[in-house]
Order: sequence, then structure tokens, then C-alpha cells
Amino acid sequence: MNDYNAVRCRIAPSPTGVLHIGTARTALFNYLFAKKNGGKFFLRIEDTDKERSTKEFESEIISSLQWLGIHWDSEVTRQSERAELHSAYLKKLYSAEKIYYCFHTVEELSAEGHQAHICEYRDLPKEEVERRLKSGESTSVMRFKTQPDAFVVFHDLIRGEVKFHSRAIGDFSVAKNINEPLYNFAVVIDDADAGITHVIRGEDHISNTPKQILILGALHDATGEEKFKQPVYAHLPLILGSDKSKLSKRHGATSVSEFRDQGYLSEALVNFMALLGWNPGDEREFFTLEELVHEFTIEKVQKSGAIFNQERLDFVNGHYIRQTSVDELTKLCLNIPSAHTPEMKDDEYTRKIIALESSRL
Repeated sequence: MNDYNAVRCRIAPSPTGVLHIGTARTALFNYLFAKKNGGKFFLRIEDTDKERSTKEFESEIISSLQWLGIHWDSEVTRQSERAELHSAYLKKLYSAEKIYYCFHTVEELSAEGHQAHICEYRDLPKEEVERRLKSGESTSVMRFKTQPDAFVVFHDLIRGEVKFHSRAIGDFSVAKNINEPLYNFAVVIDDADAGITHVIRGEDHISNTPKQILILGALHDATGEEKFKQPVYAHLPLILGSDKSKLSKRHGATSVSEFRDQGYLSEALVNFMALLGWNPGDEREFFTLEELVHEFTIEKVQKSGAIFNQERLDFVNGHYIRQTSVDELTKLCLNIPSAHTPEMKDDEYTRKIIALESSRL
């Protein structure tokens, strides 16, 4: 076993849609990594997008994870319930002059092609800032003061050393205002507060990582709180369609609930997802969730994108169907939405048909 101390991982989906297969695989890898190393796995709902977040999507995400057998170690937390804490830390960074108010309007930023790292409001005296705020002048964002001509470097468990120059980061946005943090700020607070030690997520988040590292450093300097220490990062390869573009609706089903409703078994989907970007190093094709916990190592996750192979998923699903008893298979068939299958009754005739056809399903 690797030398990981008190591992704490999380998945933090946004309830603005159903659980995508890519998010489900990220949840699985976090779960496997935590359990393999005797750690804990948490679920946090990032529901601060008030216009698009719904309780229906949140319920669907939770039920899909439960159906897959991916269980978390404490109650679900919600980002929206932590607004006061986020605001308190924004105020501390503002007082420490780590962030500032930008008075550019959204229209000005768009029209001027404004570059955040040369914002003229960066060093505006606080007295002038307060005057503008009291007069009702609106702000577009609050920005982080990124140090010029510097590098942010971190070690990625999958990709090795990753380096960003501050010019590529600029004075990025951290909040709409003192009471409305944006993603990169809120996620840092929530991860630190939960004691998250390892952030395992998709490679599309790589550009967010240096920003979050800078926020962590500023929070530590401003507060002296030890919880604001840098976690270990690992960025997973994207799941690609057959044409090697990012997996999307045009490739077919992309959500866990769609696969469930089409008759795929949870064991098959877990087995299939585990091998999207991870290789156990031998010729085995089938793993239970418990076996995956035992075998999983983050070092065997590949860097390149993982191709979603529908035929492979069908093959894996067929294997698990043949391992399922006729009684259980009958229950599963009866639960498939009628759009996919004719009406069936739970009787001996149905069981005989399923027993006859199961080897070809």
C-alpha cells in the first residue's frame, strides 16, 4: 500500500443536470482510492447556481450513485448552506488586500477584450472603493491579486509536474460580490473545511488548479489556519466518443440513469467505468466493486483520453446478465421502462422466456 495518511476524497457534482458517466467515473475513482488506502469518501452538492440547480437533479444524482454502489461516509453537504462561511473568508482576503473590487461592467469587459492582469482597479485606494460602493456603483466581480512574473507549480499523481506562469492566470474572478463566491473560491473553502487530502477530478479542471493553489496560499497567509494547505491533485483523462471527441449526447446515452433505464446492470457499468482510463496490469476483464478496491492504484491511471466503446459495454453487461439468477433477472426486466420492452407479467411464462433468452441478452 502506498504511503497515504488519512486519505479524504470527495465528489462534488452540480445539480444542474443528471449524473454524467464522466462524473460517475470520477466518483468511482475517488471512492476506490479512498477505500484502498483506508480513507473516507464524501459527497458534496455544489448548488450555488441558483438558476439552474434543482432538487430533482440532486435526487437523481444521489440515487444514481447509490444504484452504482458508491456510498459516502457522512451526510451529504451542500455548498448553498455554507454561504456565511464563504462570505467571512472573502472579507478576510479583502481586508488582507489579497482580492479587490473590479468596477468594470460586463459589457465593458466584453467590448474591450479586457485582460484581468492589467486591471486598473487593482490598486484603487480602499477609501475610493468604499465611496463607490456606498454610492451604489455596481461591480462586475471581485478579483484575486495574482503576483506578476511568477510560477505556480504542483505535482499531479497522474501527470507529474505541472507548471503555470502567472501571465496565463491573471487577476482571476473569485466572487460576484462579497456574498456570492464563484466556483474556485467556494470549492477551496469547502475542501479545506472538510479536510480533503486528495482532489481527484477530470483534466478539464487543470486550469482551475493553479487558481485554487493561489487562493489556498492567500487564505493561509491571511488567517494562519493550518487547514488551508495544498491537497494532492490527480487529473483523470477525459472520456471520449468513438470519434475521439469529448463524449456527448450525439454519441448516445451519457447519463447513469439512461443506462439503468436501458437495462444495463450496475455491476456491469461499474466494471466498465473502472477500465475507462485505468489498467490493472493484467488480462482480467471482470471485477466486483470489492475487487476493484483491492486492485486500484492511481499510478495505473493513463494520461490519454479513454474511448467509450459501446460494444465493450454490451459485452460486459452480457457477462453479468449470465451471472444473474432467473428470479432476479425477471425482476430487473419487469422494472425496465415500457418504452424499451413490451408489457410483461411476473409469471412462469415470462420466467421461461427470460431463462431461454438470458444467454443472448
